[in-house]
Amino acid sequence: MARSLNATSHRLALPLALIAVVTVVDILAPPEVHLGPLLVAAPAITASIAGPRMTALVGAIAVLAQGTVAVARTSLTDLNHSLQILALALISVLVTFLAHARERHEKQLIQLRSVAQAAQEVVLRPLPRRIGPLRLASVYLAAEAEAQIGGDLYATARTTYGTRVLIGDVRGKGLEAIGDAARLLGAFRAAAHRQPELPALMAFLEDAVSSNLDTPGDWTDGMEELEAFTTAAVLDIPDHATTVSMINCGHPPPLLWAHGKVHELEVHQPAPPLGLTQHMTSPFSIQEFTVADGDMVLLYTDGVIEARNSRGDFYPLTERLSAWSGQGPEDLLRYLCDDLRTHTGRNLGDDAALVAIERVAPTQAVSSAPSTR
Repeated sequence: MARSLNATSHRLALPLALIAVVTVVDILAPPEVHLGPLLVAAPAITASIAGPRMTALVGAIAVLAQGTVAVARTSLTDLNHSLQILALALISVLVTFLAHARERHEKQLIQLRSVAQAAQEVVLRPLPRRIGPLRLASVYLAAEAEAQIGGDLYATARTTYGTRVLIGDVRGKGLEAIGDAARLLGAFRAAAHRQPELPALMAFLEDAVSSNLDTPGDWTDGMEELEAFTTAAVLDIPDHATTVSMINCGHPPPLLWAHGKVHELEVHQPAPPLGLTQHMTSPFSIQEFTVADGDMVLLYTDGVIEARNSRGDFYPLTERLSAWSGQGPEDLLRYLCDDLRTHTGRNLGDDAALVAIERVAPTQAVSSAPSTR
């Protein structure tokens, strides 16, 4: 309560000071000088920083001050001052109404943000910080200031032998992209621990994406069908082995950070994005690579590598990752997010998502595990 009153007093300091200064100067000014119209600035300023009640109060004080000037200089019945008082009263009523409309709009925005936050927590659940021998960190950077979630997605699932990690990017924007992302995430969570083979899981995800594309009315011509797809990569990370399996469907290749050096995990036989794999002539190809203790795998969406600075230069993710010298997934993503915002001037052209995965040594995993007592 004390903080609220203190903040209110600070907000009213400027308009009240303005009323006092204009009133005193107007009373002392020569007869041909009229400063009364300046009083309208007081309720106008209040309407931009406070609610309708404070705006109405300041407006009433301004009208009272204008009346005081009229009495001091001539009289309340003077035509000039009467018109000034009437105009000030009408404008005060108008800005009070505008302050009410602004306050109502701000409440609606707060409600929308809370709904968006709830939707994000349901659709794009935060990744756990620890899964088996892995430490993870994730971040979602929305291009729109009010947005919380879009078409970028990530998820994890535990299996009997390890952890599966999904990263994806739905083509398109808006509610349709969010719906497609939710559909793919739901399919992954439902099947990731039931499909022991990675190609079978990818086939299930393809069916989930394609079933939506088969709905009549989703597009009007062939060009829209080609745009309705999702790039995705799924990694199988075993608990007791260093060989990681991956199927990449048109997604930017992950980066492996090992001993300060960065390696791009290229796919020799890449599959097309989900939604287009029905045109494949061969089954999904598995790519294998080694992730030793202390190594870090960085998954990301194209919103990261396609982010531009004021000169139009793309963000050099590999170069910036090579320059990192911190420790842990959370530190890595904090470093990359700060650097990305600096590169773009905090103006991302597209949503971006990053997931950092570190394999820790068994002794480190045991020592850092939470106590069960």
